[in-house]
Amino acid sequence: MPRTHTEDVHPRRRAALRRLLAERDVDAILVTDLRNIRYLTGFTGSNAALLVHVADEPASEQRTVFCTDGRYTTQAKAEVPDLQTVLDRASAAALVRHAASDAQAYRRLGFESQHVSVDFYDTMTELADGIDLVRTPGLVEQLRAVKDAGEIEALRMACAAADRALADLIEHGGVRAGWTERQVARELENLMLDHGADAIAFPSIVATGPNSAIPHHRPTDAVLAEGDFVKLDFGAVVGGYHSDMTRTLVIGRPAAWQREIYSLVSTAQAAGRQAAVAGADLAAVDAAARRVIDRAGYGDEFPHGLGHGVGLDVHEAPRIAKTGAGKLSAGMTVTVEPGVYLADRGGVRIEDTLVVAEGDNEVLTLSIKELVTV
Repeated sequence: MPRTHTEDVHPRRRAALRRLLAERDVDAILVTDLRNIRYLTGFTGSNAALLVHVADEPASEQRTVFCTDGRYTTQAKAEVPDLQTVLDRASAAALVRHAASDAQAYRRLGFESQHVSVDFYDTMTELADGIDLVRTPGLVEQLRAVKDAGEIEALRMACAAADRALADLIEHGGVRAGWTERQVARELENLMLDHGADAIAFPSIVATGPNSAIPHHRPTDAVLAEGDFVKLDFGAVVGGYHSDMTRTLVIGRPAAWQREIYSLVSTAQAAGRQAAVAGADLAAVDAAARRVIDRAGYGDEFPHGLGHGVGLDVHEAPRIAKTGAGKLSAGMTVTVEPGVYLADRGGVRIEDTLVVAEGDNEVLTLSIKELVTV
């Protein structure tokens, strides 16, 4: 993680989780999602579980147990030095047994029902002798929705890696007639790694010509040609945190219809960015951008929500859409990404990642948003 993360960040997050557990009258929660475990402990391995107890300090940390397997003994000591650690390949099951061994302290055990399979629920039921299992979905995700300063710095760095990669790609002719979508995608992803990304955030979307009208097109051997829209949707990972950005370019001189659609989406995107402030209803933020496109007669060609949260996952809470429930809070990091897609012709999407604030939000993806011709 970036050095802006302080040593007490994980204990503070666990303390915030305990407050949510107390509200739901449970004694502990079994955390099985690896992203949530990383958020609460700093552990970055591929197998772990975490049992967080609700008791007041210091008993809460003494009864909070981290479990991984022997492959990660040294890593766990380095990344999770402040918690009791046990080793068991079947980490989640081991922690259910641990709770059952002290049923008085773990009478009501919450679990991440949105991440637990039916088979493992049956296993928990068999192991949880004397314990009530309680569904407690989305609690850690609720905390993750609002980022702290260290998380925002990691996101800022991830966005900067993507910005620099796009600038290099354009400057060195990486988007040009004769190249295939796959070639452009590979070059873009390599450039993100060259500019400091630990990994790519998701398989990059490169869509040329009519393919740009497919919102989540996967790169093919389609060849870029003069007059094509080229839609690039991509992101970088730094310190576990994801960026997400879309830009749409034109090869050669744009046609009048391309300028019209691009200008429309640009206006809608600006409206969405301006609406994305602390306290705004999620559905109202979506509506601010969608209204621009609806009034121009292209409402049916904008088939997806306006945006989503980004962080340890590239798609996480909150969801900015017509059906979005709740409000934006300061510190949330979200995308704003309206699009218009004309089947068999081409489409435009413009997407930024930004930090919600009480006043003006901070846009983290700084690449030019004017129509770029290559």
